[in-house]
Amino acid sequence: MSEGTDFSYEVIVCGAGHAGCEAALAAARMGAKTLLLTGNVDTVAQMSCNPAIGGQAKGHMVREIDALGGEMAVNTDTTAIQYRLLNASKGPAVQAPRAQCDKKAYQFRMKHTLELQPNLHLFQAMVTGLIIKKDQVEGVETNLGVSFFGQTVIVTTGTFLRGLMHIGQTRSEGGRMGDFTSKGLSHSLIEAGIELERLKTGTPPRVLGGSIDFSELVEQKGDEKPVFFAFYDTRGEEDLFHVEHFGQIRQGWQPGDAQVSCWMAYTSNATEHIVRENLTRSALYSGDIEGSGPRYCPSIEDKYVKFPDKDRHLLFLEPEGRHTDEWYVNGLSTSLPYDVQHDMLRSIKGLENVSLLRPAYAVEYDFAPPTQIFPSLESKIVENLFFAGQINGTSGYEEAAGQGLVAGVNAVLKNRGEDAMVIGRQDAYIGVLIDDLVTKGTSEPYRMFTSRAEYRLLLNHGSAELRLLKYAERYKLLDNKRIGKIREKLKLVEKWTVALEAGKTTGGTFGDWLRRGGSEDTLPGEFLRLGEATKNEILYRVRYRGYLNRDLGQISRFSNLERIKIPYSYDYQLVRGLRAEGVQKLSQIKPANLGQASRISGVNPADISILMVALGTKRRAV
Repeated sequence: MSEGTDFSYEVIVCGAGHAGCEAALAAARMGAKTLLLTGNVDTVAQMSCNPAIGGQAKGHMVREIDALGGEMAVNTDTTAIQYRLLNASKGPAVQAPRAQCDKKAYQFRMKHTLELQPNLHLFQAMVTGLIIKKDQVEGVETNLGVSFFGQTVIVTTGTFLRGLMHIGQTRSEGGRMGDFTSKGLSHSLIEAGIELERLKTGTPPRVLGGSIDFSELVEQKGDEKPVFFAFYDTRGEEDLFHVEHFGQIRQGWQPGDAQVSCWMAYTSNATEHIVRENLTRSALYSGDIEGSGPRYCPSIEDKYVKFPDKDRHLLFLEPEGRHTDEWYVNGLSTSLPYDVQHDMLRSIKGLENVSLLRPAYAVEYDFAPPTQIFPSLESKIVENLFFAGQINGTSGYEEAAGQGLVAGVNAVLKNRGEDAMVIGRQDAYIGVLIDDLVTKGTSEPYRMFTSRAEYRLLLNHGSAELRLLKYAERYKLLDNKRIGKIREKLKLVEKWTVALEAGKTTGGTFGDWLRRGGSEDTLPGEFLRLGEATKNEILYRVRYRGYLNRDLGQISRFSNLERIKIPYSYDYQLVRGLRAEGVQKLSQIKPANLGQASRISGVNPADISILMVALGTKRRAV
């Protein structure tokens, strides 16, 4: 098919998972003519594993996605069936919202949102290869024999690149049970000079709710006062919980309505015996699986082998939706054969007569080690080609969506000849995520945790809009009305943070009173009448002032390194005194600045000092 108007786009997104949806929406909302290609439009935004959004650090990222104009937060709020604030008894910095969603409602609402989005064309076709000329991508080839041309291309293929599923010794091709695999695109990437490696992930079995004896399980109810993901205090009335759009009714309901319960169970001694007796039949322990699996979401085989001191393991039984009796057994990921899975499930109290609806399985897939991309998520090898999601080695819907949004924005900026949006580690978990990937790479599926962020006290989930306002303004990611409301909120936060530190009360200032554990009831009435979200952010800043100031001081000192830029073509072999490992790692990663260079594994402080002198000498010589 020859190039023509009907087949030419500014941005082409390959894959309609969580990364692809956010990438396509971000590009289209910035005004770019965008094409979103998927092998199956019926599985757009499919929640392949647990139908839950959020959790530790992940919930923070979803709020950041909302602050940058993304869709995941609103889509979650309007299709959630249970809300829980994790770490509620701990400090606000590590508290994180989580929601169990209706699997199909989430999927259908996101698909409808894509269909209604101006500038966006959703189309069913499997990408079989890239069109590359002179190290620049110009479009994609599809299984329909049709080529589409784009100024920039974003690859968000999830687990579908040469996906191979394992249930015991049974193997079948596919990136997800019941779906296809993509081989041609892997070959195309390799031919372009992009290195691919293998990773592994897995999913637990699904069971029939009617066969569960809930009287033997521990109920886990949702929070009476749910914490939502989207920021509604800075939205207009017309944006609050309405499902009508362009005269059409979208899937969803009022956030927080009719929450359902999840349930807790435990493995037994019999479960352990069954697993250990059948380890050689597991694809993971028989040697059939080559890829590295997720360390922080281990299979049940790994749990018993790597944690032999544990007598039992906690499981969560979670409903997949309001209009299905399918339940997800969280914590029982495995690649054991079907008959072993059956016996293992029935060894658990409350599941003695359980009916297995879908077996658990492991899936291997190709990923492109992310040290091959810039912080903009553009390839260092093929210009105008971007990568987002699991292809970069991450694990999780939230990590994928955050990358997708950044890739979508940067693809448009690249087309316009503008500087890329690079979010700092001090500004967002999304910034930490991308910086870790492009600077350190990963040899296992990367999952975000609060502990990965050195400035996590500054990244409390309630402040995401305020932290990311400068990005939303600069790149016009939110409408002017919402930007104005966020500015007003920020002014109130700054005003009252100062006022509470200056205002006098018994024994000192209001700030001193709060830090001593004093009640909020004694604070000025005008303050107490502020909106809940604004008030909470002010209290957070006042109560943790010392810690926050310490982090801000560290950021200020470290920013000097971030300001020292390093040319992409810089020859590290010419720097006298650099260790061989330092030269190798710096030449491979090609850091954008000295700050990024200091975070590269294998580059030590002495290397940074030498490099700083060399770069300073070069600047003076110029």
